[in-house]
Amino acid sequence: MSSSLEEAINTRTYAHPIRWWFSRQTFWVSVAVAIACFALTVATDTFATERNLFNVTRNFAFVGIIALGMTVVIITRGIDLSVGSTVVLSAMITGLVMAAGYPLWLAALLAIGGALLVGLANGMLIAVAGMPPFVITLGTLSIVRSLAMVLSGNKMIYEFGPDQATLLWLGGGSTYGMPNPVVVLVILMMILGFFLRWSQWGRHVFAIGGNEDAARLTGVPVVRIKISVYMVSAFAAGITGVLEVGWLGGVTTNLGQGMELTVIAAAVIGGANLAGGSGTAFGAVVGAALIEVIRNSLILLGISTFWQGTFVGSCIVLAVAVDRLRSQ
Repeated sequence: MSSSLEEAINTRTYAHPIRWWFSRQTFWVSVAVAIACFALTVATDTFATERNLFNVTRNFAFVGIIALGMTVVIITRGIDLSVGSTVVLSAMITGLVMAAGYPLWLAALLAIGGALLVGLANGMLIAVAGMPPFVITLGTLSIVRSLAMVLSGNKMIYEFGPDQATLLWLGGGSTYGMPNPVVVLVILMMILGFFLRWSQWGRHVFAIGGNEDAARLTGVPVVRIKISVYMVSAFAAGITGVLEVGWLGGVTTNLGQGMELTVIAAAVIGGANLAGGSGTAFGAVVGAALIEVIRNSLILLGISTFWQGTFVGSCIVLAVAVDRLRSQ
């Protein structure tokens, strides 16, 4: 590489960090979250209270965790509509195993293992059989929720054996004042962010999203990587299922219903491009935070929650429009 070319790259990448940040969708979404929080603090007496902030951060953590996995799928030009059903399957396995008297660690392992099998099935059908992600995950959405109903007999589970107190603390408790789901979210965000930015796996994920045919020709193991991203998505949903049982103190078969739409919205708002090739772990978290702040603001301002879909949908359309304008 010539010295002039190296100088040009260094100038664009390092000499104008402010310009670079201003061009990132994640930056502007973060600004929107900060402005919304400030406005709600001024407009209401309840938003900035310790209890409300605890609830807001805990609630968006569940969406944020799944959005991490969804972001990886979207980067590869895929989609996973089965995450809501995977959440209820994981939660149901956790409840059934613990209700039978087994410890939490075993229930969590079996729950996450069940979720990973869903991700493996999705990945195999999409990457190996070449079927469309939308159709496959729409099918598994129905199949997996049906399995959860069969396992539970469509009954609510609310007794979790000797480790019940630990489960309730895991999903509804806190560590040093921070909700435990948020702690899990931060840890997973840092791990995924590292792998996307610094690992060969991360480079392959972005390569597939940028141009799958070119990636295959350059030796990228496309099939293996695509299977892995759907397993990452299912893994995130499996962890969320375990945490949500502890938060709610019970599990029914309608848990996670429609959650996939909110998760996709969080990923897209956070900068994941549905055309593939772009997205960050931090963006998924920020997108989830914005959606939860919007939902909370509607409640605090006395606005009907029926408007939530309008606000979230508008944010998605705006995010896609901005990305389209930037690419042109």
